[in-house]
Amino acid sequence: MRLEERIRTGIAAMGLEMPQAAPEALARYLELIAKWNRVHNLTAVRETEQMVVLHVLDSLSLLPHLDGVRSLLDVGSGPGLPGIPVAIARPDIAVTLLDSSHKKAVFLEQAKMELALANVSVACERVEAWKTDRRFDAVVSRAFADLVDFVGQAQHLVAPGGTLIAMKGVHPFEELARVPATHRVARVLEISVPSLEAKRHLVFLEAA
Repeated sequence: MRLEERIRTGIAAMGLEMPQAAPEALARYLELIAKWNRVHNLTAVRETEQMVVLHVLDSLSLLPHLDGVRSLLDVGSGPGLPGIPVAIARPDIAVTLLDSSHKKAVFLEQAKMELALANVSVACERVEAWKTDRRFDAVVSRAFADLVDFVGQAQHLVAPGGTLIAMKGVHPFEELARVPATHRVARVLEISVPSLEAKRHLVFLEAA
């Protein structure tokens, strides 16, 4: 099965709706990661077939939980996960990709250009030191840090009424118990990603 077909099958299994051209763009994105990975080691996942599940479908599991979101910050974006798949699937959301690695920021700019992602911007900064007047409806991290660090380092970038969303593996009981009093855990959702046996959870945090 071709890469694009694998992606289409996964999207259908998740019951997601997105632009007709999205699966092709997502396949091109994975091919670009694989090309750069040969030299720059962007991700430990080497096979594009594995990337379909571990990168694309896992990132797209965020989509049903972005109602009302018009601006999203992807903290510690790495090769653009989950930000680029979200940007491809939801061109109405302004997505900012933030990573402190110059190498990864260069890749993100290249991906933005090659995929013609007009709704994407890239910042090469450490999240806790990033000075910007912008505030985001949703600030997302995927395997970036534990919840205490995520809240401490990213809370200044959340718009009033906005949400911090942490993409986690197993239910992070110990991390949840240490969430600072400035924030409350709005909800923790167990999510299912097709062909992924590992546990996945989304943690939603809001200012107290």
